[in-house]
Amino acid sequence: MINGVILYAIALVLLGISFTKDRQKTKGALLKAWNMFRNVLPDVLAIMLFVGLSLSILTPSFISSMVGEQSGIMGVIYSSVIGSIALIPSFVVFPLGAALVHNGAGLPQVAALMSTLMAVGITSVPMEQRMFGRSFAYSRNASALVMSLLFSLIVWVVMT
Repeated sequence: MINGVILYAIALVLLGISFTKDRQKTKGALLKAWNMFRNVLPDVLAIMLFVGLSLSILTPSFISSMVGEQSGIMGVIYSSVIGSIALIPSFVVFPLGAALVHNGAGLPQVAALMSTLMAVGITSVPMEQRMFGRSFAYSRNASALVMSLLFSLIVWVVMT
């Protein structure tokens, strides 16, 4: 929390400096930022709603029951699917991974889940398509999924 306060304070100081140097440019930049925020807000709210539903349905004990150490390759596939669909904030991913390992989930399965949670975002594909184009959105998500599976395989080979 202290880091956030410091960053907001720095941003306000720099905004004040910008405002004193050129009021018109600063007002124009703030207006552009507000319009961009307003355009993205419906997508962000939809994603946040989906995140809330995902967190209420996909509890750590439920996930670890599906991706336990004995689940093998199917556990990695389940983890990849769940991680690709669920959109969880990055600061929640690592504690979630630790909770899963403590509840009996296998390391390769948790590696697949964590990497897909961080890199693959099926729920954000519509917004990515609008911002960056369809081919970029699909290729980015597909390459992130392949890299997550490769990462899981490396963890599987090294850790077992």
